[in-house]
Amino acid sequence: MSRVYNFSAGPAVLPESVLQQASEQLLDWNGSGMSVMEMSHRGKEFVSIAQEAEADLRELMQIPDNYKVLFLQGGATAQFSLIPMNLLGDAGGKADYVNTGAWSKKAIAAAKKIADVNVVADAADSNYAHVPAFETWDTRADADYLHYTPNETIGGVEFGFIPETGDIPLVADMSSTILSRPIDVSRFGIIYAGAQKNIGPAGLTLVIIRDDLIRDPHPGIPDVFSYQVQAKAESMSNTPPTYGWYLAGLVFKWLKAKGGLAAMGEINRRKAQKLYQAIDDSAFYNNPVALDARSWMNIPFTLANADLDAEFLKQASAAGLTTLKGHRSVGGMRASIYNAMPEAGVDALISFMQDFEKNHG
Repeated sequence: MSRVYNFSAGPAVLPESVLQQASEQLLDWNGSGMSVMEMSHRGKEFVSIAQEAEADLRELMQIPDNYKVLFLQGGATAQFSLIPMNLLGDAGGKADYVNTGAWSKKAIAAAKKIADVNVVADAADSNYAHVPAFETWDTRADADYLHYTPNETIGGVEFGFIPETGDIPLVADMSSTILSRPIDVSRFGIIYAGAQKNIGPAGLTLVIIRDDLIRDPHPGIPDVFSYQVQAKAESMSNTPPTYGWYLAGLVFKWLKAKGGLAAMGEINRRKAQKLYQAIDDSAFYNNPVALDARSWMNIPFTLANADLDAEFLKQASAAGLTTLKGHRSVGGMRASIYNAMPEAGVDALISFMQDFEKNHG
């Protein structure tokens, strides 16, 4: 079997060695005589898997002891509503949001149903091709939290800084950038992420939350979505996404074997730099994002002649380079180069792009 280089924005490529190990353990995990998919989430076998995965994640991210790690369901999209419901309770509250693209807009729309939302900065004036300078943000001193999306997968826009919010808790949707490089977790109140980009398969969601933010939630929230309930139950107030949790654990061990997040960050920086350089050196391709806001994970680009888009995609697919079509709201192309995309895949894409330009430029 020949595997393709899959540039999907999510669900995305997983490390081949992780898939191979999961395949080998599919019917019999460590001599247990059963698949992880068949295990009771409260049995000693799965509890050991869950505890080891959390310990490895804490080591990788250097998560302080005063933070809980929740392994939940519902995707990052569910957290758009669950964050204000958990942080603000039934009294409502003030929430500041930064709008830098499609996922920010969805988070804002959901929060407006629950909280008094103030959009502190909006990148719409550049068609979401930049990050507004921090000194221009219209923040509130009495906001209950500030939410931002460090990386926008659709527009390929990424923050080059972590906002300084003082005593106001900083909440970050890190679905597409988590584990891609080291970060200082202590600067955040909540980090949340859907798994399907850098962690594992779709269906699992991580929430890393500081202890003081685990409060009495809105009384209408189901217990399964209460951070308080799930933290007390160690993410097992109901049956969690056990197989996704297990696969995430394998990915965490893969990352540790690669040298941890510092080593992964260097690889990711190099991959992105290569691809941006190939685009910038060409008159045939263009990246619309401001230089200081270019994403390491999602790189959109357009062709000088959009009439060639379909042919580009057809030939790329034939060459084993798949899922390069840009989001329907943006068009063009998009290469998502998450942790599991090998550097050889980026090299192959660059070579194909150069050949295509020679033949069609």
